[in-house]
Amino acid sequence: MIKERLITYIEKSIKKNWNIEALSNYKEKGYSYKEIAEKIIKLHMFFKAVGIKEGDKIALIGRNSANWCVIYLSAVSYGAVIVPILPDFKPEDQTNIVNHSDSKLLFIDDKIWESFDFSKMPEIHTVISLDNFSFITSGKPETRNIYAGIDAEYKNIYPELKSEHIEFSHISNDNLAVISYTSGTTGFSKGVMITHNSLAANVRFAQNHMPLKPGDPVVSFLPLAHTYGCAFEFLFPFTFGCHITILTKTPSPQIILQAFGEIKPRLILSVPLVIEKIYKKQILPLITKPTMKVLLAIPGVNKILFKKIRDKITDSFGGRFMEIVIGGAAFNADTEKFFKKIGLRFTVGYGMTECGPLISYASWDTTKLGASGRSVDTLEVTIDSPDPQKQVGEIILRGENVMIGYYKNEEATRAIIDKDGWMHTGDLGVIDKEGNIYIKGRSKSMILGPSGKNIYPEEIESIINNQKYVTESIVIPEDNKLVGLIFPDYDQVKKDNLTDEQLLVALEQIRKVVNERLPEFMVVHKFRIHPEEFVKTPKRSIKRFLYTKE
Repeated sequence: MIKERLITYIEKSIKKNWNIEALSNYKEKGYSYKEIAEKIIKLHMFFKAVGIKEGDKIALIGRNSANWCVIYLSAVSYGAVIVPILPDFKPEDQTNIVNHSDSKLLFIDDKIWESFDFSKMPEIHTVISLDNFSFITSGKPETRNIYAGIDAEYKNIYPELKSEHIEFSHISNDNLAVISYTSGTTGFSKGVMITHNSLAANVRFAQNHMPLKPGDPVVSFLPLAHTYGCAFEFLFPFTFGCHITILTKTPSPQIILQAFGEIKPRLILSVPLVIEKIYKKQILPLITKPTMKVLLAIPGVNKILFKKIRDKITDSFGGRFMEIVIGGAAFNADTEKFFKKIGLRFTVGYGMTECGPLISYASWDTTKLGASGRSVDTLEVTIDSPDPQKQVGEIILRGENVMIGYYKNEEATRAIIDKDGWMHTGDLGVIDKEGNIYIKGRSKSMILGPSGKNIYPEEIESIINNQKYVTESIVIPEDNKLVGLIFPDYDQVKKDNLTDEQLLVALEQIRKVVNERLPEFMVVHKFRIHPEEFVKTPKRSIKRFLYTKE
């Protein structure tokens, strides 16, 4: 266990940066570190008054916002366990997570709350608005009055809040801090239990190795309910005294670049989608022109052109960044090669929710082409093969960042963490003699969507397979979209006397029905008929690798 504590990092940053703006929604006035401290203390008083104890769970559902960050900080600094839930899960799945996590309080966007049924969450005794901290409802009548009286009680205790008043929970690093659900659907839900130690290890590594200084501006646009965005666009810069501007809606690449142009962030975290779109839309049409191809082949001339292209990309990201860190999904090899060739300051990292999330990283000027960095200083990473440098094997690891297991799911925990403490990532790769990790593929069926969100194809397939005219299906990624391969129920097709054209029409209707039940990031963009039964293992599992192109 490391000696540094996340709560101490939070306390020190608040005290040191008392009057500096800390968190703001894009194009809105934000909160200073002092104002955040006030809100944290008031919420701590409320938690205590309604009987929330250290280790109790607090659910948080809503879009990225400064308020979201305040609630997260309030829960973990109290010693409670925060349960952040993606806002684009379906209400029934969100309700399932709230119940499975044993949460007692719920903070939620007003709009999302409209689709909720309070009676279906028996353990939740109070619901508070994430939009404006207003009281929504409670199963205990006295709670409304308690909440209404917090401001007066706060003013009585702290007529004037000073930085020396800031002292939060003293809980140990081995305590649970976060339960991060990788999916919403019953039967597929896994609540990753992340300790204070894991979060502190991630923050410590980032402070020591990532090119950010106290006071630097940062733009946050990745989902905060996921560990990648939460750790490196929020917790790490917050503990450094940075000003974090949050894009509250799911942003398009255009909005992201607009915000970068205005705020000029010093460090940029991104999923491949944004970078690849810039390459595909702005760079590729330029460098594939016949004249440009000739010029790029001329030594000396190509260096001048490469610098111009690099400057154009740098300007489009605000012009002041020290580094772009790309993670959350596989990075397109052609894009990576070109950006390396022109000398763009970017690097590719590797992580998993189960590690809070960081596994490996290398600075832009030390990273190797095709690699995903070197293991962080709190992890031991190796390859489960006779020759880790040459023979591909599963990437396994152990150390301070690793989760303590899946919440209320010992079977799933035992399946990923062996008796010697090695966590089996399900990813395949090799490690060179300098420690650079090269990921060669994913042995698990999980699909990492272009936005960095985890997609579990079994969830989608379970819905598809229940539809008329479908015998079985598999969902695969193609060109950053999901495609469903369908083995039709030919007996039913024959019985209903459908022509080939009518079957296609019926399947298209099924696709629309299936998509209505899925979050936006999991929708299937097209179905394709697979005319024969899928090849299976002796255990009757479909051999997915035979059908996946990516």
